[in-house]
Amino acid sequence: MDYISDEKSPLQFDRKQLDNETLISLYEKMVKPRLIEEKMLVLLRQGKISKWFSGIGQEAIAVGVTAALNQDEYILPMHRNLGVFTSRNIPLFRLFSQWQGKSNGFTNGRDRSFHFGTQEFKIVGMISHLGPQMGIACGISLGDVLKKSNRVTAVFTGEGGTSEGDFHEALNVASVWSLPVLFCIENNGYGLSTPTSEQYNCVDLADRGKGYGIESYVIEGNNVLEVYTKVAGLVKSVREHPRPVLLEFKTFRMRGHEEASGTKYVPQELMDFWQTKDPIDNYRSYLQDLGLLSSVEDEALQVAIKQEIDEHWERTNAEENVVVDLEKEMNDVYAPHDFRKVDPNETSKELRLIDAISQGLYQAMEKYKDLVIMGQDIAEYGGVFKITEGFVEAFGKQRVRNTPICESAIVSTGYGLSVNDHKAVVEMQFADFVSSGFNPIVNLLAKSNYRWGQTADVVIRMPCGAGVGAGPFHSQTNEAWFTKVPGLKVVYPAFPKDAKGLLISAIEDPNPVLFFEHKALYRSIRQEVPEDYYNLPIGKASTLKEGNDVTIISYGTGVHWVLETLSKHETISAEVIDLRTLQPLDTTTIYASVKKTGKVIVLQEDTLFGGIASEIAALIMEECFEFLDAPVKRVGSIETPIPFDSGLEKQFLAKNVFEEELIRLLQY
Repeated sequence: MDYISDEKSPLQFDRKQLDNETLISLYEKMVKPRLIEEKMLVLLRQGKISKWFSGIGQEAIAVGVTAALNQDEYILPMHRNLGVFTSRNIPLFRLFSQWQGKSNGFTNGRDRSFHFGTQEFKIVGMISHLGPQMGIACGISLGDVLKKSNRVTAVFTGEGGTSEGDFHEALNVASVWSLPVLFCIENNGYGLSTPTSEQYNCVDLADRGKGYGIESYVIEGNNVLEVYTKVAGLVKSVREHPRPVLLEFKTFRMRGHEEASGTKYVPQELMDFWQTKDPIDNYRSYLQDLGLLSSVEDEALQVAIKQEIDEHWERTNAEENVVVDLEKEMNDVYAPHDFRKVDPNETSKELRLIDAISQGLYQAMEKYKDLVIMGQDIAEYGGVFKITEGFVEAFGKQRVRNTPICESAIVSTGYGLSVNDHKAVVEMQFADFVSSGFNPIVNLLAKSNYRWGQTADVVIRMPCGAGVGAGPFHSQTNEAWFTKVPGLKVVYPAFPKDAKGLLISAIEDPNPVLFFEHKALYRSIRQEVPEDYYNLPIGKASTLKEGNDVTIISYGTGVHWVLETLSKHETISAEVIDLRTLQPLDTTTIYASVKKTGKVIVLQEDTLFGGIASEIAALIMEECFEFLDAPVKRVGSIETPIPFDSGLEKQFLAKNVFEEELIRLLQY
C-alpha cells in the first residue's frame, strides 16, 4: 500500500464556486449507483443474477467525470463505472434487462453486463480485451475534430489496463494528432489479485504522460468535488484548445474483481484505510455540515431511489426471455447494406492493378467527404507502393493521415471514426503486419453490429503475397486468418477492373472489409479499366472461362497461374472461376460449375492446411458429392514460412505443382 497517500484522510472538500443545486445533484448521482449495487449483491447471493463487477467505493470518479461532460460528448466506460450509465439517465429497466440478457437491453441477449454501447446516450462500452477502448476514443475524438464540433471524449481504464500496448499506442496517437481525449485511469490498487507494486514501477501512472508530451494530473478519486471541478475546468480548456489529458484517479476497489474472486488477498489494514475514505459517507457528512442535507432528506432520497430500483427490477422480471430466432441471429452478423449498382461508363484506360486501386480510392475520397484514410507513410510519401501519391495535395492532411507504427490503435481509431459517423480506410503497410492489429479486427470490428447494432465502417487494405523475394515477414497471404470470423468480409481481386470496382464497394459497405492486394500483381497485370466511378457486387465470383472437363477455382495471383497453365494446354476444357470475394463466398457459382464438370481443383497461394481451399472442398463434398467423378483436389504452397531466396521461394509456391496436379486430376 506504499502508493497510497493518506494526506487527505478523511476527505477534505472544497466547493469552490459550485452552487447548492450542483452539490446536491452530485450526491444524488453517487447514491443511485451505490444503491443499485447493493441490490445487485443481494440478488447475486439469491442466485437471481449470474455475475457482478462492483464499483463500490469508486462512484465519485464515474459521476464526477460524467457530470462535467455535455450530454452529446462520448464516454467510454468500463466495468466499475455504473455511475456513467445512471448519470446519463439510462432507464434502469434497460440496464437490468441488459444484465439479465433480455431484449429491452442493448445487445438482444448477445452480451452481458457493461459490454454494450448506445448512440442514444453517447456511451461506448468495453470488450473484454480492454485495450482497444483507448483507440476507439481516439477515433471518436478525431471525428469531432474533423467536424469542428469542439467536443471532448472521455475514456476509462484501470491501472492494469495501462500495461497493455494499446494504452501506450493510443496515448501516442492522441498526442501526435492533438486529439481532445481525457484518458481516465482508475487506479484502484489491484488488477484482479495483482497489486500495483507488481504491475508498474513508478509512483504515479500520471507520470507516463510526460513521455508522450501529454499533460497529466493525479486526482483524489474518492473526492467527488475534486473530480468534478478539476475535470470540468479541463474539459472547458480542451474544448477551446484541443489536446489529450491523462488523469490518474487514486481510489480503491472495496470488493473483488468480480464477486466470486473475494478480497482475501487484500490486507485488512488496507481495507480499513480506504473505508475511512468512502466517497459517499464523507460527502454526505460534508453536505450535512453545510446544512444542505438533513437525515430526513437523505432517507427520503434513498427510499425514492430504492423504490425506483424495485419497480424497474420487477419490470425486467416480467419481461419475456429473448425469443430464439435463427434468421434474426444470422441476419444481424452484418449490418444491412442496400447495394446499388453503379455501372461503368464506356470510357476506359489501360491501368495496372496498382493504378486501378489508387484511382478507386481517389474517387471514393471525392464522393465521401467523411472518408478518412490512415496508414504508415501514406501522406506526402504516398505509401511504400505509392498508391496514395498526390492524395495529400487533393484532400489534405486531415483526411490523409500518416500514423505512428501502431496497427492495433489505428484499427481501433478507424472503428471510433465509424462510431462518430465517418468512413475509414486503414492501410497495413504489408498484410503480414496485421497480426499487430488482429485483436481489434476480430474482437471489435467483427462483432460490433451483432453485439449492439453499431456498424464498423472500416476497410483494411492488405498488400500481400509472395513472388517478390520479400521473405517471411513481407510475403504472407493470410486471408484464412479472417474468413473464419463472422462479421468480416474478405475481398481478394486478381484484375485491375475488379480491384477498382470492389474497393469502391468495400468503402460503400458499412461492414468491416479486409481488402487483399497482391504485391506481385501491382505492376505486372494490366487491363482496360473504366475511368469513372463504378462498383461491383461483393460476394459474386467471376467465371473467366467456360468448359466441361474440370472446374478450376482460385483467386488473387492463383488465377494468373491457372490461366498461364491453361495457355499451354489448349485441349483442356476448363471452367475457371475467380472467386474475387472469399467472405461471403459465391457458392451458387461454384456448385453450378461443379455439377456441370464433375471434377474440381482449388488453387491457393496460401499454405495448404486450414486454408480457404479446404473449406471449399468440404462444401463441395457436402453439397455436390453425387455429381463428382473424382475427389476434390486442393493445391496450396508447402507448409513452411515463406523463404527469401528465389529458388526456395519458387519451390515454396503452389504454382510449382499446380500443372502436375491438374493433369493428374484429369486422368483420374
